Amino acid sequence: MSLTHSIIAISLSVLTLCGSAVAGVPKDLPYPTGSDLTGKQVAEQVYFVNHFYANKNYSVQKDGRNVAVIFNRTKGKTPKTITLSRYINNDYNDGKLIARDMTLFQSGKLKGTSMLITDFADDNKSQSYAIWLPQLRKINRFANPGHEDSWGNSDFTSGDVTLRKPEHETHEILGKEKFDECLGTMVMPKSYRSKYTRNLPGPKCVKGRDIYKLKSTTKFPDWWYDYRLSYVDAESFSDHRTEYFKNGKMIKVVDRDWGSFGEADKRSQYWNYWYGKTLATGHETWMIIPEGITHKNSELKSDFWSTESLKQ
Repeated sequence: MSLTHSIIAISLSVLTLCGSAVAGVPKDLPYPTGSDLTGKQVAEQVYFVNHFYANKNYSVQKDGRNVAVIFNRTKGKTPKTITLSRYINNDYNDGKLIARDMTLFQSGKLKGTSMLITDFADDNKSQSYAIWLPQLRKINRFANPGHEDSWGNSDFTSGDVTLRKPEHETHEILGKEKFDECLGTMVMPKSYRSKYTRNLPGPKCVKGRDIYKLKSTTKFPDWWYDYRLSYVDAESFSDHRTEYFKNGKMIKVVDRDWGSFGEADKRSQYWNYWYGKTLATGHETWMIIPEGITHKNSELKSDFWSTESLKQ
């Protein structure tokens, strides 16, 4: 594989990891007024939160040494690092677009590479991917990846955080209970650390939160998982943990540490970190967003989300 094709593959994979908004759940989905919710209703609320629909835009912007970092590590080896900034615009009401999502890569082989995803209101229309390759000084365009795609040792699939919609699964609430757990993190010996890993957050503990335990069973035949168990905050609808099962055995876990923007709409949340582990291999992925670099409703003009911005 050429360096150019490698960069394209890495970029698509990392942007999938970070997620982007897609059609399927309305951006004006109301906050539920009752407590007697169906599984599908909870799944729709989770989707709303993960795509930042409570805000007109959402961004993760590098600030000096503070930058969003993704670590991928094979068991027993030094983590591989990618840094990035990201900008999501949900402020489209023309009936044609849902959102635009731009990511700028700032380290390693990807440095200077940027990507723009456009999501359309028509559920039958694929996302549009445009990527700026500084080595070629040109923009390439692509269709969206497959739901099951996982590239470059990532512990997340495209479906995990981008393409999966509530209607791709059936949903059942198994009950309401207290979540009293500490979320996973990647433990790094000092000998493995770099400038991006000197001040890592410790495990975040979610204590005493009321959660919905949501079982989501895939509709895809012969899929890589049979069902997922999600632990969903009953107030904010942020999903603290998701466990994946195949043939009755847990095969993967994804933890999410959330923060609140403090808005009246409790669904106005942001990510502090994601942690994922594939249990069969021990492979880990950790995405960290340092405090102070996450912003909502920034005064950015709509033409910021354009292919011209990618070139700059």
